[in-house]
Amino acid sequence: MEPGAFHRLAALGLIGLAVPTLAALLLVTAPYGRHARAGWGPTLPNRLGWILMESPALIWFGAVYLGGVHRAEAAPLTFLALWLVHYLHRGLVYPFRLRAGGRRMPVVVASLGFGFNLWNGWLNASWISGLGAYPAAWLGDPRFLLGAALFAAGFAVNLDADRRLLALRRPGEEGYRIPRGGLYEWVSCPNYLGEMMEWCGWALATWSLPGLAFAAYTVANLAPRALAHHRWYRERFPDYPPRRKALVPFLL
Repeated sequence: MEPGAFHRLAALGLIGLAVPTLAALLLVTAPYGRHARAGWGPTLPNRLGWILMESPALIWFGAVYLGGVHRAEAAPLTFLALWLVHYLHRGLVYPFRLRAGGRRMPVVVASLGFGFNLWNGWLNASWISGLGAYPAAWLGDPRFLLGAALFAAGFAVNLDADRRLLALRRPGEEGYRIPRGGLYEWVSCPNYLGEMMEWCGWALATWSLPGLAFAAYTVANLAPRALAHHRWYRERFPDYPPRRKALVPFLL
């Protein structure tokens, strides 16, 4: 099979996987963070789980990218910068800002995340630096400009949401509070909304099947978790803002 044909099948496979993932996560909430519970096998420290889970998106992605024939061209390098902006924060900065205490993550959750990042990292790195063809003029294309702007907006939303969440808990403090300010006035999970914006922006900026696959799987993975968070807040806080939605202001 031609490399391009195999790559296309792998991207379509990820899109296909998004459907059962969405269905499964609507039925069973992934058991980590506030939804952690017994019965999911061995666990590891939360911070270590995050770092291991996200590591392929930096190490493996970088290795695959460097093997591409277009790796030194302007557009692929710009895509690489966007990717690293997100994953240097998510994989190296964010885990060390977590006030995780003694919280733990099931090994199965970290392993699934690790596997997804291997698959997705290969798909996107091999496309932008090898199989895809982006002339320098692509950086002025409306699809790139709109996609990059959406990515940047999503990253800003994500950072602000994380900052507000982290500020709710002082060092050594346990428990949860109702987040306030910013997009938290409108939705329960602006951090997830921001991440969806980022990867929808990536799909538009790269105008690619791997980008679309990543965006589709991100929505399938995070939308059910946002709904679960929203239910969790409403069950535990009688004074939770009644007009606040789970993920999309005024809609969902």
